Amino acid sequence: MLKGRAFKFNDNISTDHITPGRLAHLRSNLPELAKHVLEDADPTFASRVKTGDFIVGGSNFGLGSSREHAPLVIKMAGVSAILAKSVARIFFRNAINLGLPVLICDTALIDDGDELKVDLAAGTIKDITNGNQLAFGKIPEVMLHILDEGGLIPYIKKYGDFRP
Repeated sequence: MLKGRAFKFNDNISTDHITPGRLAHLRSNLPELAKHVLEDADPTFASRVKTGDFIVGGSNFGLGSSREHAPLVIKMAGVSAILAKSVARIFFRNAINLGLPVLICDTALIDDGDELKVDLAAGTIKDITNGNQLAFGKIPEVMLHILDEGGLIPYIKKYGDFRP
């Protein structure tokens, strides 16, 4: 069970919003880059996010380049999952491979600052603030195992293939 606060963002948050190109020189210093996560979308996000919190996006979250740094610094900032109406395919795959859940759901019913509880196995989101219950598509079992292990590399190191 994941629990945290919602940080709401608009549609079309790109990987350049997440990790601005002007900070490309920090790619070899990921903890420093994480201090700037999403600053072009919300300059205060990195200083306010706490471990366990959620990013709540609109449509087309993570569009743009396929840089793995984008979901990685989101995870390093303490975000436990991304909830969005839709997500760019390469961003989705990179996030899962790095152990960051991405949940596709109708985020219109979630407001900035709402307290959420997410059950990955059940596919449910409970908005504690307003009482709404949301659902997202069932996550395949192998993906749940990848997320449980913290990403694809730790999963492969532990199991050697896709059979847990």
